[in-house]
Amino acid sequence: MTIVVACGAFKGSLTALEACHHAAQGARRAHPDADVVERPVADGGGGSLEVMVAGGARTVPVSVSGPTGDTVETSFAAIDPDTAFVEMADACGLLRLPGGEPRPLEASSRGVGEVILAALRSGRGNIHLGIGGSASTDGGTGMLSALGARFLDADGNELPDGGGALIHLDRVDLDGLDPAVRAARILVACDVDNPLLGPLGAARVYGPQKGATPEQLDALEAGLARLVDVLRAQGLDVDPDAPGSGAAGGVGFAARELLGASLDPGFEVLGTLTGLEDVLSAADLVVTGEGRLDDQTMHGKTPMGVAALCRSHAVPVVAVCGRLDLEADRVAEAGFVAAAALTEREPDLERAIANAGPLLEDVAADVISRILP
Repeated sequence: MTIVVACGAFKGSLTALEACHHAAQGARRAHPDADVVERPVADGGGGSLEVMVAGGARTVPVSVSGPTGDTVETSFAAIDPDTAFVEMADACGLLRLPGGEPRPLEASSRGVGEVILAALRSGRGNIHLGIGGSASTDGGTGMLSALGARFLDADGNELPDGGGALIHLDRVDLDGLDPAVRAARILVACDVDNPLLGPLGAARVYGPQKGATPEQLDALEAGLARLVDVLRAQGLDVDPDAPGSGAAGGVGFAARELLGASLDPGFEVLGTLTGLEDVLSAADLVVTGEGRLDDQTMHGKTPMGVAALCRSHAVPVVAVCGRLDLEADRVAEAGFVAAAALTEREPDLERAIANAGPLLEDVAADVISRILP
C-alpha cells in the first residue's frame, strides 16, 4: 500500500515540509507496513523554493535587494541546465520587510528582477516565477529596472523605487533590457485574476494587506494608472484589464505585457515542476491539507489542486487542516472522502497552533484509519 502525503503550509505554525513530515508520521502509525511518500506542495508563494528543493531541485545562492533596498540572501532553484524557479516572496516579499514594517509607497519588486537576471546569466533561459507574498505595488517597475529598463521623470532622471514615485513617470526606456531577458521564456505562477486598476485592482484589493492607508492607496492607484498611460502614449498596446495583471502589485502586468510572460495557476506550475501527478497517480490514498479549509479553499487553493489530480486518477484523498469551516456536503463536493481538523482535538486556537505538529500526527492517523481500516 502506498500513501502519499501532499500538504501545503499551515501558515503560522508549520511549513509545507513540516506539515508533510507530521502527517506522514500519523500515516505510518495508522499503517506501519505502508510505503508513505512525502511530497510537499505549494502555489508559488512563500515556501515554494523549499518545496522545489524537496522535489529534487538545487538552490543557487544570490544576494539581491530586499523590498526596501537592503541586501538580502536568497536563491533560485536550478531544476535542470535550462530551467530555474524564482520565488518573489523570498527575495523581496512581505517576509523580507525589515522588522516586518510595511513600506507601501517605497517597497519595490527590484529584488525578484535581480534573481531572474542571475538565473538567466547562469544559462537558464526557461524561468518559472512564483509571485505570491509580494510587499510592493510598483507595477513591476522595480523588477523591470533590475532587468535593464529605465523609468524616467520629465527631467530625464530615473525615478526612485516604489509605487509611490510612479505618479511622476514621464517616459519608459526599454532599450536597455538585457538581451537574455528578451530571449527568455517566462512562466508566472499566479493564482489571482485581478486587473491592474480599479476597485478590484492591485492597489485597492491588496494594498491594505501591505500596510497602505486610504491616502496611500490613492497614490498607488494613480501611479499604476500613470504607468499604463505612459506606456500607451509610447505606442505600446498594453492591457491592464487582463486577468492576473494585478497580481503581486502589478508584477503580473509587467511580466506579461513587457516581458512576454504567460500566467498559469501556481499549483499547476509547481506540480508540473515537481512531477506531483506521477506520484499521486500511483497512490492508494492521498493526504493533503493546509492551515484552514473554508470557502476560499473551494476557489483553487492548493488542496483543491491535489483533489483534482486525485479525481482524474480515481485515487481517494483526505484532507487535514488546522481549522475546518466546511460542512460535510461541501467537503464531499470538494472531492475529499473525509476531512479532519486540529481544532477538533484542541479547540483553543493558540494551543492548537503551538502544538500543531503532534496534533497533526494524531489527526492524520485517525482519519486514515477511518478510510483504510
